[in-house]
Formats: sequence, structure tokens, C-alpha cells
Amino acid sequence: MSVTSSLRNSTTLQGIAWMVLTSFLFVGMTGIVRHLGSDMPAIEAAFIRYFLGSLIILPMVIRHWPGMPNKRNTRLFISRALVHGVGVMLWFYAMARIPIAEVTAIGYVAPIFVTIGAAFFLGEKLQFRRIGGVIAGFIGALIILRPGFQEIQLGQLAQLCAAPLFAISFLIAKKLTGTQSSSMIVGMLSIGCTITLLPGAIIQWRAPTTHELAWLSLAAVIATSGHYTLTRAFQAAPITVTQPLGFLQLVWAAILGVLVFGEPLDPFVMIGGAVIVGAATYISHRELQVSRKAQTPSAIETKI
Repeated sequence: MSVTSSLRNSTTLQGIAWMVLTSFLFVGMTGIVRHLGSDMPAIEAAFIRYFLGSLIILPMVIRHWPGMPNKRNTRLFISRALVHGVGVMLWFYAMARIPIAEVTAIGYVAPIFVTIGAAFFLGEKLQFRRIGGVIAGFIGALIILRPGFQEIQLGQLAQLCAAPLFAISFLIAKKLTGTQSSSMIVGMLSIGCTITLLPGAIIQWRAPTTHELAWLSLAAVIATSGHYTLTRAFQAAPITVTQPLGFLQLVWAAILGVLVFGEPLDPFVMIGGAVIVGAATYISHRELQVSRKAQTPSAIETKI
């Protein structure tokens, strides 16, 4: 059976494909924020990004509007907007101050919270290969971070605080995929984060330049697309399958940092990246094998 056929017939493999695409899109967003630097206040940059993202996704929300959500979903939308809004503000602050690979590596604390939360609150099974993938990816991130932890910087602290907030946001998104469309989930996040970030943006506001607005507009397009593909990944496969593949983002981030921003790539980053790629490759290979085996009739079934 070809890979294309397997993708067509397996929602798990579709989730894997969506997650790999998500990793590319989020690294593109990371590069833009790094390019803009720390001249603009983090909360203002985050607000502009989500405001523009809201304008992009709003037509889809209107077109697919299912009516007012019930109280439970309304609470989930509001809760996600609050925690994600604070998390993205901290992420913008960290991104402008420490290397891309380091920000991404610290962010891999989040999948640990996500996997544990998915087991306790969503009832997803933690199969050995999935647990192994998450642990291996986390070990890879720790290998990269080890030299940096000798002296904790404000950027590192900001990203450490952002990681569990993003984990909560991802878990809420996974919960919403059971009853809400991808466009609705992404649209409500964009609108909710815009409202959450507005007060702080007003306090620290300074007039953005045309250059900054152009780059933030591109960031809004890429990031909104990334949240859409992430939601599709959540809808297609369990979080415990898709999250380990998110570790590939670190590899793209390290390459981007070296080639575009001239950030040094030390041996720890290379070793940790190799561990992460190995874990992600193993997860994808095993899920492909399981998918093919499930679709191949046994000898008894063939006879029948």
C-alpha cells in the first residue's frame, strides 16, 4: 500500500501530516518575530498579530457560524483566550531576547504537560511508543538547554512560564474539536486573544512603522494558518501522537537561526536535535506500520 493511500485511509497519518506542516508554519512565525527584535513592546506586537489574524479568519467564522455556543463551550473559548493570550505575550518577549533554538527548546516543556493532561482529562491512552517519543524529545530539548541553564535570563523565564499556558490552550483546543469546526476554534482564539491583549497594548502602545506592520501582517497569515493546521491535526489524531512530531520544529528553528540570523549552533543543539528527529521519525514509522496492518485483512478474513 502506498503512503498516499495510507494517508487517505488513516486519520492518524493525516494528523501526523498536519502536525509536520504546522511545525514549518510556526517556525516561519518565529523567524518573523526574531527579525522584528525587541524595539516594539511584546504585548503590542502580540496584539497586532492577533488583531490582523482576526480580520483574516473572520470571514470563515461568519460563513460557518453555527449559532451561539452553549455555556460550556463559551467557558472553554474564554479560558483558552485568557491563558493563550498571556502565553503568547511571554513568548513574544522571549523570542526577541534569546536564540530561536533556545526559545523552541524551552517550549518543549509544554508537550509534557499536554501528554499528562490528555491522559488525565481526555482519557487518551499512553501507549509505550508515544510515551517514548515524548520522553526522547524532552531529553533532546534538555541536552540543548543544559549550557543555558547555568545563568537564567528573563527571556528564558518568560518562555518557561509560557510553556504550561500553551499546554492548557492545546488541551482546551483538543476538547473543542469534538463539537466545533477548525475555523470556529481558530477564529474564537484570534478574537479572544485580541481582546485579552488589548488593555496591555493600549498602556504600552507606540506607533508601529510600515515595515513592522508589513511583517506582522505576514506573521498573522502564517500563524493563523498554523493554528488551523494544528487544529486539523488535533481533529485527526490523538494529542499523544501529534505532540511528539512537534519536536521537529526545533530542527527547523535551529537551521533558521544559523542561516538567517547567524546564531551559533553548538554541539549540544546538534546532539539534541538528532535525538528529537529520531524520536519523531520513530513515532511516524510506527504509526504508519500500525495503520497499514489495521487495513490489511488477515488470512481468515480473506477466506471469509
